[in-house]
Amino acid sequence: MAHILDQAGWHALTGPHANLAEVFGQARRYPVDISPFNAVADLSSQQAWDDMRVLLGDTGVAIAITNNFEPLAGWRMVEKFPGVQMTGEDVIGVRDPDLISLTINDAPEMLELISRTEPGPFLPRTVELGGYLGIREKGKLVAMAGRRLNPPGWVEISAVCTDEEYRGRGFAARLVKAVAAGIQDEGMTPFLHTGAANVDAIRLYEKLGFKIRIRPEFTIMQPESIPNL
Repeated sequence: MAHILDQAGWHALTGPHANLAEVFGQARRYPVDISPFNAVADLSSQQAWDDMRVLLGDTGVAIAITNNFEPLAGWRMVEKFPGVQMTGEDVIGVRDPDLISLTINDAPEMLELISRTEPGPFLPRTVELGGYLGIREKGKLVAMAGRRLNPPGWVEISAVCTDEEYRGRGFAARLVKAVAAGIQDEGMTPFLHTGAANVDAIRLYEKLGFKIRIRPEFTIMQPESIPNL
């Protein structure tokens, strides 16, 4: 029986984040200034991928998080790399009143930190997905983490990053535990994705109580052309 996290993006965009979703047929995506993530109802459906081609236009990028996936007609593979999906049923969240809540007003600093640390996709309005916390040193934002995908019952922890100058001080662990606490306070369970090669991050997450559920591939694709539909 399929697990809801096997298609976390689809269940987020048809569930708690449905109000954000841009829709065409069997395809969904976040607004382009919030998140690059998108999803189809059925990864094996040609019609669903035709719908995604229309939704994205000829410059869009689609992402499939699964295994042994080959692009269907009308799509070409750009990149494929191994990852892990980890779930936090055993994570003990810890509230941390010394952390600061980040809002859209902090987006320029957040984007600057992302550009220096490259934890993964983060866009001007990603912070609107909520739950972002940060650490400042002498007024400078030096570490942060927050929420992204939200399939029913689950919330993905994302954008975990620390400025290189401030690493080794436990900031990432504090932030992840605090974001997890907020998720748990709402009756949901944290999960996350990271690259399989990011062994230091995986080691940290395991220390915090996360466990690897699956080892999917991240397949990045672009449409070859727009169909006449």
